[in-house]
Amino acid sequence: MERFKISSAQAALDFRAYLQIAAVPPEYDPVRKAYVASAGHRPLLSPNLTRDFEVLADAQEGLSSALVPAPNRWAEPAIIVRLYEVMKAGRAIHICYTSMTTGADAGQWLAPVRFTSDGENVHLRAFSFKHQSYRDYLPVRIGERSSFETRELFDPLPVDVDWHTRAVIWLRPKAGLSEEQAAVVRKEYGFTGEALKVTTRKALEFYFLRRWRIGEENSRLEVNKIEYEDWESGDDVES
Repeated sequence: MERFKISSAQAALDFRAYLQIAAVPPEYDPVRKAYVASAGHRPLLSPNLTRDFEVLADAQEGLSSALVPAPNRWAEPAIIVRLYEVMKAGRAIHICYTSMTTGADAGQWLAPVRFTSDGENVHLRAFSFKHQSYRDYLPVRIGERSSFETRELFDPLPVDVDWHTRAVIWLRPKAGLSEEQAAVVRKEYGFTGEALKVTTRKALEFYFLRRWRIGEENSRLEVNKIEYEDWESGDDVES
């Protein structure tokens, strides 16, 4: 009742429903006058340390005080709306963009096709007529001085090959670790074999490797091999 801020009647209904669907229901302890998880307890959902941490931290001293502050990735809402409208209409839009590599440009035509996320930031994937290729753009770097002029697409866009290519990435404990250290790394990342198989789109491969810190000095995993194939329906991550 305290944790979820619900009434005693609702708590009784919810707990009764849980007892009916739990594979190994908790046992009632008459001394403590409470239900206690049995030795063979199994959660209804697959264990997830990050998700479970939120419950534990919130129950102890408040979730916000136990979290490392995350950066607030911002973008002008009006620009997001305009990009989305152009995308849904199947048109091209003229924008000015500031790249961290080349600096600001004088303006270019883009054909937005979708928004993507690397887990921390949202990107616009679009076909660049200037570069004649699909690229990812951060909406916040689209300048407000852009004309935002739009035009029709008279010819079909080329196939976004990287988006339609599956990248099957095999990760293994980093070379140089002892057998005991490698075993701990496998346990930490939830795999028991020699390698962990992770699947993503080739277009998102760079963001995956960066977010998992693969290739950094203190990384505990390294790439064993990467296989590419046509993208088909399937799980994004599997081991």
